[in-house]
Amino acid sequence: MIRVLVVDDSVFMRTVLAELLAKDPDIDVVGTASDGRDALVKIEELAPDVVTLDIQMPNMDGLATLEALSSKNHGPKVLMLSSLAASEAEITQKALSLGADDFMLKPRNLSILKTVEPELTTKIKHLLSIPPTIQTDAVVSDPARCAVLVGSSAGGPPMLDMLVSSLKPELRASFVITQHMPEGFTAALAHRLNRVSALPVHETQNGEILKCGNILVSRGGYHTVISETLTPDGRHAGRVVHSRSPPLHAVRPAVDTTFSSGAKAFGDRTISVLLSGMGRDGGEGMRAVKDAGGTTIVVREEDCLVYGMARSALETGSVDMVVPFKDLPGRIMKAVARIGG
Repeated sequence: MIRVLVVDDSVFMRTVLAELLAKDPDIDVVGTASDGRDALVKIEELAPDVVTLDIQMPNMDGLATLEALSSKNHGPKVLMLSSLAASEAEITQKALSLGADDFMLKPRNLSILKTVEPELTTKIKHLLSIPPTIQTDAVVSDPARCAVLVGSSAGGPPMLDMLVSSLKPELRASFVITQHMPEGFTAALAHRLNRVSALPVHETQNGEILKCGNILVSRGGYHTVISETLTPDGRHAGRVVHSRSPPLHAVRPAVDTTFSSGAKAFGDRTISVLLSGMGRDGGEGMRAVKDAGGTTIVVREEDCLVYGMARSALETGSVDMVVPFKDLPGRIMKAVARIGG
């Protein structure tokens, strides 16, 4: 059993979160706390494995609590719960730098809070089952000749944890992950993924070249366009171009934009993957990858929290493989090897 302490200044939030977590047979909610001071006392008393920690609290907020916990040699894992307010994006990034292990966004509409139960419980379990990874110097930094483009939305972050933690450091391809997430929070997502990945992970930078063995997370607030370019020594490569063009499918970054532009830049050396996500973003981009001769993969429905994005691709008839999520890292590695990245 995973022992969890819920920390939030809102009685409503503490109650709902505790009730959601108590439904999971592998989780034992050992207590709740109303602020950081209360949390520190109960951490000593109850010895939880994981703490869910609110950021904005009276008396002692989430950041001050993390600083206090940093002096402990064997403290609990910490999952920060952030509101979608832009002001909390920078605070969330700081929380990760202070030692928080992961973060999760609270929905704006508290009436749908109960829908986050699968992601919340999965994230808590991942904190204990996916250890931090020490990156080696074996990562190749040549311009990539093969691009693996991954799209996800609701239910996607826990799947991304599992995916990037399973990739081998010798991967000769560049990864670009486009996750629907508000502006400011994708840097925190990249920070989290970098901890569990043998390959370096960072947020996209405008103008950077896609390189082998690197994982990029599309920056929130911009579409990630991949354009074809030539390196100084005359080799073909893909370059990231950030675009502030209007949202597509009401989101920016949009998966369709990344997939479609990546297909133009890499042609039959493109691999596109859709994970869990709502809406239709990704379907047309998947068709573009297929039309360019690339490889197209979606995860099977029973492994996804929401199946809208993958279903939109299946409806276009452009999907090569529907795979169990547990098999996805291996299928990607085989596809890269077959292409000869």
